[in-house]
Amino acid sequence: MIKRSTLRSQVATALRDEILAGRLATGRDFTVKEIAEQYGVSATPVREALVDLAAQGLLDVEQHRGFRVHEFTQADYLAMCEARQLVVDGVFHGIPGLGPATPGGGGARPLGTAPGTTAERAFQRLRPEVVTSVRRRADAAERAARSGDLDVLIAYDLRFWRELSGLLGNAYVCDFLDRLRVQCWVYAVSVLRTLPTLRGRLWAGHNALVDAVVSADAPTARDVMASYHAHALGLAGLTGDGRGASGGDA
Repeated sequence: MIKRSTLRSQVATALRDEILAGRLATGRDFTVKEIAEQYGVSATPVREALVDLAAQGLLDVEQHRGFRVHEFTQADYLAMCEARQLVVDGVFHGIPGLGPATPGGGGARPLGTAPGTTAERAFQRLRPEVVTSVRRRADAAERAARSGDLDVLIAYDLRFWRELSGLLGNAYVCDFLDRLRVQCWVYAVSVLRTLPTLRGRLWAGHNALVDAVVSADAPTARDVMASYHAHALGLAGLTGDGRGASGGDA
């Protein structure tokens, strides 16, 4: 027998995937009863799953009416991209060569002088088997990106970033970044589905980032993340200051 908490999680995951795939379109209204009948389960775990998704910012609660898929605006997307960049930049500041130069010169602090930093805890978790696992996610995400397979890309891209972020050993940072990426994808899907083809239009720098993190290559890590951020903003036709841009790559 499936536990109710497990069923709640399964329904929430299934609905999140439906939203990410665009099959539950933004602005779509639905009720607990409708979803319960669709999945053939009781109303209680469905209601709990919908409340969970609302807490994640994916659904709006319509008083006395049910739920609605949240519609993220272009301004929301820009703000989410900026928040994500700020957090990632803060993490990279602790990696050797990525931090600011100390007063009077001398460059960044060498690895090992402050073992409690988030970045150094991440380095301690970079065991060979962990790197191999992250690379598997990166390979799958890159193949999907190059072929323009959006559904497969989203699944592996989220797993890749979740696993990479998990190396930080900070569940709050990991959950925050995961939530932002899911929300960004919800907005992105509505834009990407309008393009005639996605082949060659999707970001595929996953392995380049793994290489930079493993080797603590500061310039390359900065370049990769700058590319990632530029792609995200280009998707919405935005530049870093929120103005329109000529690019539109995802």
